[in-house]
Amino acid sequence: MTSLTLKGVTVNFPFVPYDCQKDYMSKVIECLQEKANGVLESPTGTGKTLCLLCATLAWRERFKDTISARKVTERLKGEEMFSNTPLSSWGTAATDGDTPTYYTDVPKIIYASRTHSQLAQVIKELKNTSYKPKVCVLGSREQLCINPEVMKQQSNHVKVHSCRAKVSTRSCVYYNNVEEKSTDKELVNSVLDVEDLVKFGNKQRVCPYYLSRSLKQQADIVFTPYNYLLDPKSRRAHNIELNGAVVIFDEAHNVEKTCEESTSFDLTPYDVASAITAVDRLLAEQAKEASHGDTVSDFNVESLNSGLKLELATIAKIKQILLDLETVIDSYDVPNEVGITKPGIFIYELLERAHLTYSSKTAVQEALEQITGYLAGQPGVFVNTSGLQQLTNIIQLVFCGEPSEKEKQQQMETNTAHFKVHIHQDTSHQKKNQSMDVWASSSSSSSSKKQGNILSYWCFSPGYSMQSLVDQGVRCIILTSGTLSPLSSFTSEMRIKFPVSLENSHVIERDQIFVSVIERGPDGEQLSSAFARRFIPENMSSLGKTVANLSRVVPHGLLVFFPSFSVMEKTLDFWRANGHADRIETVKPMFVEPRGKGTFNEVMDGYYNKVNDPSSKGGSFFAVCRGKASEGLDFADTFGRGVVITGLPFPPRMDPRVVLKMQFLDEMCRKKAPGVKYLSGQEWYSQQAFRAVNQAIGRVIRHKDDYGAILLCDQRFKSSNARAQLPSWVRPYVRVYSSFGNVIRDLSQFFRVAQKLRPVAEKKGAAESCEAVCLSAPLSSCSTSCSPSQSSITQKAKVLDAHLPSLKRKRLNDHSGAAGMARICVEYECELQESQRRPANLLDALERGDHHSGEDEGAAVGEEKCDKRMDDEMRGGKRKIKLVQQQKKSQVSEAVSGEGTSSRVKGFLAEMKKSLSQCNFEQIVQTLQTYKKTDDLDMLLTDTAVLTEDANTYSLLRGLYQFIRPHHKQRFDERCRDLTGGGCGYEPSHSLSVEEKKALLNSAAVRRPAVSVTPPPLHLQSAEHRATQQGRTPPEPEASHCCTTMELNPSCSQTACCRCDPPPPPPAVS
Repeated sequence: MTSLTLKGVTVNFPFVPYDCQKDYMSKVIECLQEKANGVLESPTGTGKTLCLLCATLAWRERFKDTISARKVTERLKGEEMFSNTPLSSWGTAATDGDTPTYYTDVPKIIYASRTHSQLAQVIKELKNTSYKPKVCVLGSREQLCINPEVMKQQSNHVKVHSCRAKVSTRSCVYYNNVEEKSTDKELVNSVLDVEDLVKFGNKQRVCPYYLSRSLKQQADIVFTPYNYLLDPKSRRAHNIELNGAVVIFDEAHNVEKTCEESTSFDLTPYDVASAITAVDRLLAEQAKEASHGDTVSDFNVESLNSGLKLELATIAKIKQILLDLETVIDSYDVPNEVGITKPGIFIYELLERAHLTYSSKTAVQEALEQITGYLAGQPGVFVNTSGLQQLTNIIQLVFCGEPSEKEKQQQMETNTAHFKVHIHQDTSHQKKNQSMDVWASSSSSSSSKKQGNILSYWCFSPGYSMQSLVDQGVRCIILTSGTLSPLSSFTSEMRIKFPVSLENSHVIERDQIFVSVIERGPDGEQLSSAFARRFIPENMSSLGKTVANLSRVVPHGLLVFFPSFSVMEKTLDFWRANGHADRIETVKPMFVEPRGKGTFNEVMDGYYNKVNDPSSKGGSFFAVCRGKASEGLDFADTFGRGVVITGLPFPPRMDPRVVLKMQFLDEMCRKKAPGVKYLSGQEWYSQQAFRAVNQAIGRVIRHKDDYGAILLCDQRFKSSNARAQLPSWVRPYVRVYSSFGNVIRDLSQFFRVAQKLRPVAEKKGAAESCEAVCLSAPLSSCSTSCSPSQSSITQKAKVLDAHLPSLKRKRLNDHSGAAGMARICVEYECELQESQRRPANLLDALERGDHHSGEDEGAAVGEEKCDKRMDDEMRGGKRKIKLVQQQKKSQVSEAVSGEGTSSRVKGFLAEMKKSLSQCNFEQIVQTLQTYKKTDDLDMLLTDTAVLTEDANTYSLLRGLYQFIRPHHKQRFDERCRDLTGGGCGYEPSHSLSVEEKKALLNSAAVRRPAVSVTPPPLHLQSAEHRATQQGRTPPEPEASHCCTTMELNPSCSQTACCRCDPPPPPPAVS
């Protein structure tokens, strides 16, 4: 632990800080001491989060210490306690001379990031510091509630009302334990993230949601997603007290978008129709009860408190308001694509026609909340209340404040100054969605059956939300991220002053980064993703050739970012049709970011595993700017050696919201309000594209020892204006290339130097690993090392941006599904592998194949040496060595025990997984595992009988022959003939044990003398030959196999199988 003093504050840091880290912490402390807002940019990999935590908590401790000093001063009444320290110097450093000062005045730290998964990483960093503050993490019921009855509800707002009903009647056993458990030492003295809090709740049977709210009162630092702060509704719901607090927005490059979206809404025809349907149902139910004088037959404790306290007339008024609102919105004759745009203040005129005003808002809002709560609490009755909830939110947003009659007009103008009302046709095919909705019913309102208009109320200034935070009395606001450039345009959007700013440098050296603008492809065609050129065949072809060539030069993982999903999909389709994808696939297998979240984790796992596979040359990952991969993933080290930007991701120019945003900014510029500077519409449009590019660029070079290349494949990047909008740490290294050949030359040189200066640890094959994953999905074949360093890198790279635990990826040690296949590949014949380090069967040979591949090709430096030897031999160079007979092994045998066997086994398992149901597949996997342990063939034949029920799966049964041990092969072959009418190609040599094969090989080889020869070319050399030259111990000899029948051929003594290949020329005697 290192202590350093910055601006009078002693900061404890886990290690000796770099200069850029000192600069960053100084700026943070300056913001805190001066009560000044700050915008701080520091590249990913510079320890930004750790610096932020240490500096902030150190200043807070100093603040408390000065309060203590002031209290001591008051007690001493002017007497000197320390002669060298006059009382006048006490108690002023951190508290800014504020008097009086009490311990309750110590500012609370509100630390906000985009998602809970990012907050979990922040809390992990906090645990690495010497500071132990009281911590609270805020979350929603969806993330924290553990009551099974509440969690089974379909929508989030129904869960809220169900929870409130249980809490009000104290019928939730978890909530009833909150008061008792909130003082638990394990809870109070621990730093817990959301998952830890849920685990504690399950263990102690206490509600994590209300526990976190209880902890918030005494917490020194509160962690929260930043929409909880920026959305007025969420801020009220979580009762976040901001007066005097320090507010920190980490990963703040998304704050602008969140500010605008949290104060905007879209009211669809489906929302209004579902609200009318819900009220209709309630009216019918209440009218029936009133006429019969009955009570609800399904009576429980909660219904005591959920009884509706509304008259029928009030419910009828709510229905009339909804009908009027629907009529008003649909009364506008909207042009097909353009829509109708009005000033923001028009929203009051429109809602007034539906009898919604400042005067009526309170009564309507209370009635809506009662109706929603009542319907959500009805046992066994499912009613869609989302439309009612949406209308409640709209009233809260539009009618904010409580102005007097005189101030009402001014309040309305202030509320709507940064908004536009847009009415447009509903083109989202809601009718189709309704038919799939679990809530939809034949009793839906007739209005839901026709296409209506959407009422949109859009905010176009993030400063609206930021100003509301300032109005809450915060001490200061700090915005920080790795990609905020250009800072001037970013701060001008926020409409609040930022006296403190920083564009920090990176911790890397010049030899760790290569940045190039590639103007033309290998064929000389100009590269551009401009709208007029992006889908021209010549442009797409040239881009495909460019990526194919770069994939050969960039080692390990290559990231390729497109402007949008549509551009990526059309380009990849063109590449597949014209052979470009095949050329990339042969070097680096392609993985493509999916549109939905469903398969994202599986695709990412496939990519990570392929890069980790020692037998591969890496992988390529194709994604989009602003997508999931460009925002929340860490492609450190080999997972991201190069990033290709294929174009500038401008927002869709014809999108109504984009058009209106640009018009709004141009209007603000023309008004020229004093003291406020606005971007022009075109400046904002350009800024959006470059901020997305900068975020994608930040996926590579994640720490001080990392290195990588940034390749900008669009001729528009060559302009000085475009380069000026790149991050400050990138700009000095940008080089513009007009010739593609020069790019390849310099890029190759860059990686050669980088690999020599910063060699990567060799990737180990499965045979050397005690725990390895060999096959995780049909997308990829993988092999990961169990070494702690490799495992930690993989885990770090797999940090996904997931709001909910259910969306998180499967762990590496997950033993279900594909991992079962992995265990077959790794553990099968485990006993024989431990006793004899040579292949005993196909699966053992697979491990050995990966092992040799890892030794010869795993490390980048090893590849470089291999290339050098190959170059020497191609120039005619010769070396004479002495070959020892016992070290010979056939080329075909090497192939069998290497990649050929590996691919065949994995291919078979993948095919079996596709052909069988999940249940049957897992049963077969388990059966093979059991056979490995028990050596019981009868049991295996019984449990695999499912493969004999259908002629289409006969081949799968025969395919199991490769997993059968030698002494069972003949019997298994006979059984297959009986069951399927076809055998497995059994021959007597297949029943030979390992010892028998070894004896036959030695007897055939003992007659050959040792001779001195000129070695064959490198690609024909055996593994033993190469091992001898490199000073390693060669593997034991092995009998040759015929490459077509897999039959043992003990009489073969050539370096190629005599049944399949002609023997090599006779050796030259030296």
